[in-house]
Amino acid sequence: MAINEGGPMFIRSVNCQGEYKDKFFMSTLIKDVITEINVSNVVQVITDNAPVCKVVGMLVEQAYPNVFWTPCVVHTLNLALKNICAAKNTESNEITYVECHWISEIVANVVMVQNFIMNHSMRLSMFTEFSKLKLIVVAETQFASMIIMLKRFRTVKYK
Repeated sequence: MAINEGGPMFIRSVNCQGEYKDKFFMSTLIKDVITEINVSNVVQVITDNAPVCKVVGMLVEQAYPNVFWTPCVVHTLNLALKNICAAKNTESNEITYVECHWISEIVANVVMVQNFIMNHSMRLSMFTEFSKLKLIVVAETQFASMIIMLKRFRTVKYK
């Protein structure tokens, strides 16, 4: 995926099934695309925050000093929200757990209510009849979605 003044454009998709996705494999894929597009047209490469992607970013920056690697902001925020919304009681996370464990409990309760409504057609039709808003079903791994779901439940409660 690339973006220019004309907007976003799809460049290439690579089926990596069965491949060992190490720093060399991934950096070669990115460098090939940079070469195809021409390095003078590339300013930034954005990837996931996985450790291997950080190394890939450094390899790309070494090969092309004018190209900058940046971790995905959405992934970074999702990781931060995971630390808050699903705080685990570990030694390194003790303060966050003490301050934020109640969020995990509220999310669990809201998911239970949501599943009860969504999995029972009579309750779902009653909800749909009396609420102008729809319930949002979220992926368990996307913690930003949980915040949105909580906000939706709060909005439904007060409308």
